[in-house]
Amino acid sequence: MALSTSPETPLPVGEVSRLIGGWIERLGAVWVEGQITQLSRRPGAGVVFLTLRDPSYDISVSVTCYRQVFDTIADVVGEGARVVVHAKPEWYAPRGQLSLRAAEIRPVGVGELLARLEQLKKTLAAEGLFAAERKKPLPFLPQLVGLVCGRASAAERDVLENARHRWPAVRFEVRNVAVQGVHAVPQVVQAVKELDATDEVDVIIVARGGGSVEDLLPFSDEQLVRAVASCRTPVVSAIGHEPDTPLLDYVADLRASTPTDAAKKVVPDVGEEYERVRQLRDRARRCVRALVEREERGLAHALARPCMEDPHRMIGEREDHVASVLDRGRRTLRHLLDRADSELTHMHARVVALSPAATLRRGYAVLQKADGHVVRDPGEVTADEALRARVAKGEFTVRVDT
Repeated sequence: MALSTSPETPLPVGEVSRLIGGWIERLGAVWVEGQITQLSRRPGAGVVFLTLRDPSYDISVSVTCYRQVFDTIADVVGEGARVVVHAKPEWYAPRGQLSLRAAEIRPVGVGELLARLEQLKKTLAAEGLFAAERKKPLPFLPQLVGLVCGRASAAERDVLENARHRWPAVRFEVRNVAVQGVHAVPQVVQAVKELDATDEVDVIIVARGGGSVEDLLPFSDEQLVRAVASCRTPVVSAIGHEPDTPLLDYVADLRASTPTDAAKKVVPDVGEEYERVRQLRDRARRCVRALVEREERGLAHALARPCMEDPHRMIGEREDHVASVLDRGRRTLRHLLDRADSELTHMHARVVALSPAATLRRGYAVLQKADGHVVRDPGEVTADEALRARVAKGEFTVRVDT
């Protein structure tokens, strides 16, 4: 129930602590999972003290248990081990401290861890975090590479040395973090977010050397996987060796089998690029040379044609044909004209021979009445009628004599 207090009627600290203890006492026993970070087993002491930590959220709680409870698993667990504890929450009023009184402790086996990781993998895959279409391509030549790794680790040395050997001008922004243990997840997540927020960083490499399944657990943590999935900068996972496949490998934009492999995939080799440029330049030169040579051969072939060697040759060949056609045309026209002239002369002779003038020149005369009517029948004239006689050289008057 809520308490009624005021500045005038405050509760004493002891009363508040007693009330908190009363509320906690009403809580039942719970099963809790975490990682042991501190373990205190004093010789002769009947109580064992340990700290149980949640590596995903950086939260710890104190746990106490009787020695005989811990002795049952003392040979298989130690600091860094993951355990499941059946405990009841307790409140220590004098110090205002919450702790768990463990009645049973069970180690979390590798098989169980792998089963949980497989279930988490299916859940994240169903959300589409591992889909190929959401993966971003890496830049060809990154100017600044973000590197998340352990301090002075072999992974850091492998990445830096191999990358600078391949491309000496490459620059790195390194974030040294814990890569195993309870502090690994929050530190790696923070480093990835800081590098992703840096505009100059073109790609991020998360690198760690090999290790056991428990050592690599931070890189299968759900919080880290989701942080990498939300990055706008391409992320390369280089965790452990070839057989190691933490969940970070599935969500990253590119998986490298080792830190050395990550350096090779992120940074191009300057020698290889020089050789590629040389090969491309040689191929371009060969292509241009082949094109020029082909065009030269085509031009030479075109110039070798008779019409190009002697442009007037075709005119000369046609000149004789034109002259022949012209001569034939002239002969044909002359023949037509001669035939037309002969026909005209012949027609003229016929016309002249059949004309009345020619008849008159042969001694014939034409008699006409006064009105110009030609006399063709004697019955057409009367006695003493004056007629006009027309002969070849003129005409004269005659009179009819009956």
